[in-house]
Amino acid sequence: MKILLTGCNGQVGWELARTLLPLGEVIALNREQADFSNLEKLRATVQTIQPDVIVNAAAYTAVDKAETERELAFLINTQAVEVLAQEAKKLNALLIHYSTDYVFDGTKDAPYYENDATNPLNIYGESKLAGEQAIQTSGADYLILRTTWVFASRGQNFVKSILRLAAEREELNIVADQIGAPTWARLIAETTAHILKHAQQERVTKTFASGIYNLTSSGETSWHGFAEKIVELARLQNYEFKNRVINPIPTSAYPLPAKRPANSRLSTERLTQRFGLIMPTWEDTLKLCLEELK
Repeated sequence: MKILLTGCNGQVGWELARTLLPLGEVIALNREQADFSNLEKLRATVQTIQPDVIVNAAAYTAVDKAETERELAFLINTQAVEVLAQEAKKLNALLIHYSTDYVFDGTKDAPYYENDATNPLNIYGESKLAGEQAIQTSGADYLILRTTWVFASRGQNFVKSILRLAAEREELNIVADQIGAPTWARLIAETTAHILKHAQQERVTKTFASGIYNLTSSGETSWHGFAEKIVELARLQNYEFKNRVINPIPTSAYPLPAKRPANSRLSTERLTQRFGLIMPTWEDTLKLCLEELK
């Protein structure tokens, strides 16, 4: 099995480049090698490689910058994704693509299911939803995996920011009225590998069905609760901090260009039912990530 992986230098892509190796030949391409801003070049790249599976971990993820870079966000998150889907259809390849909780407006008072009504609050969410829709209408075999609050030992993310700030400042102010499930990039990659193997077996037996699945850790917390747990667990691992207090603040006290959903919780029941996976808690995966960072 030949697997084309895009976005291999990102948080999830870097983990995927390792977890997919036992499944076949992995052609892992970075931003320059799979240029999502050049659609014809991207199309030619896929045609040259002729993969059996495309795992797309590349995306425009600058949520606030997207408010002023709408065309670029849609080029990368929608038009380039449509090219991948079209080429997957031609090759009879499976396309695995990652999406986001930001396709929802966060007004529901319970975890979102895959078939709940979408209503993105920002340009980034709009571009990701349009990418989902382009895949769904392409006729390709696909699995769209929606995830949320991704953290990792690499790249820029909330965990690394809190570790740095807690070492520099005695007092932190963190938003407490947005709820979600922090999800480790390695968990996403390992779950994807299991799903891919399962899906390819289904395709052989002609029982495969395309669909959207939520892929997050279990449990829930606020950004404030997440920050407190990061510092608590890091202290147990002998990290040294100046921090003495983490204050909860409302979203209104920390305005950003792009609106965020207040509720980013995603139900993983459907993932468990089809693929037999029980998702670990965000606290357990955070502990592992911190150990790796240390």
